[in-house]
Amino acid sequence: MSAEIREVGQESIPQIAAVPIRFTVESVLRVVEIDGGLGGLALREEPLRRPYVKDYDQYDDESPATWAERFDVSKWGFFLAREGETPVGAAAVAFDTAGVDILAGQKDLVALWDIRLRPEHRRRGVGTDLFARAIEWARAKNCRQLKIETQNINVPACRFYARQGCRLGAIDRHGYGGDPRVAGETMLLWYLDL
Repeated sequence: MSAEIREVGQESIPQIAAVPIRFTVESVLRVVEIDGGLGGLALREEPLRRPYVKDYDQYDDESPATWAERFDVSKWGFFLAREGETPVGAAAVAFDTAGVDILAGQKDLVALWDIRLRPEHRRRGVGTDLFARAIEWARAKNCRQLKIETQNINVPACRFYARQGCRLGAIDRHGYGGDPRVAGETMLLWYLDL
């Protein structure tokens, strides 16, 4: 059975939150300076001796349950993938929303705020289908670009975005310096022209 993907409203955020976002970190992308940084930066994948599980939903301020409290989500797009009645994946795109820094106040930019899949449904095309629906939605809003933030510890996500045609546009080694929970992670910003 393949997943059915539908656009849903913000009333479905609890169903989105029911889909886990956790993943096992088995390798990281280390930032390597070329010529002291003057020649640019490169990423080198390094396996971890001790893999660990990362779950962004463990942080109360990152969980979908807090989105509507923190932002006006009335202009956002929400997509839910179901097999039968079971939510197996979800995506959210942020658009034209005050306080969402990644949007930089641009009216022609959309951010892939969240994409999540149950572990047993990964690598089955559901993520690609959710991504495609988000792109269709953004184009219908006359957006010119999609922006995605991820981290150097989420190598599978980075590979996924590259396969979708996204380009790595920024590496910020100090992007999370103010948050001790993730201060050691590197912010990676991906872009897709629409």
